[in-house]
Amino acid sequence: MNEIDDAIERADQEAFTKDPPKTLKGQVAFLRKYLSAQEIGEQVGVTADSINRYRRGARKHARPDVAAKIEAMVRARWQPLNRKRRQRQAATTGGITVETRARFGYTAPIGTTDDGRFRRLTVHLPPEYARRLFDARDAGASDQQMRGIIAEGFKEVYFQDGGGRAMGLSDVEINDIDYLDLDY
Repeated sequence: MNEIDDAIERADQEAFTKDPPKTLKGQVAFLRKYLSAQEIGEQVGVTADSINRYRRGARKHARPDVAAKIEAMVRARWQPLNRKRRQRQAATTGGITVETRARFGYTAPIGTTDDGRFRRLTVHLPPEYARRLFDARDAGASDQQMRGIIAEGFKEVYFQDGGGRAMGLSDVEINDIDYLDLDY
């Protein structure tokens, strides 16, 4: 995964209305609704028999690396309808809030500074940018392409203030992301 995919995943997890199963037995039982014991075992690096023992409760603890992989698989599949509803709401009415600390560079008219510098920004982007970001993610866009969508939103909303200033500003780039967090 890349930085923006990770941020979307964190935002999705913050939206859980019900906590995922905490016990290994409960986690494996949940995963078995979607995958066979063989498929789960292949993804986490254990045998199908081990997965079945976890499900039955015959083994109550897994190796830390296996337990972490199982938990990650559960979180990725937990409450898909809730995730889709929140993403649909962000893409149609709510928009998306992006908080980041990154180096922003841009192309500006002669006589102004276009040197990139680190900025810490929290900007609420309109729903169209949320829709474009989710569509790009679903289409398998690269991190650079998704950064471009966010940079375009920053250009319009933050740098140009919706058309009120910096009209000569053309390309905005996000580089050297220190952190990036999304909320919707």
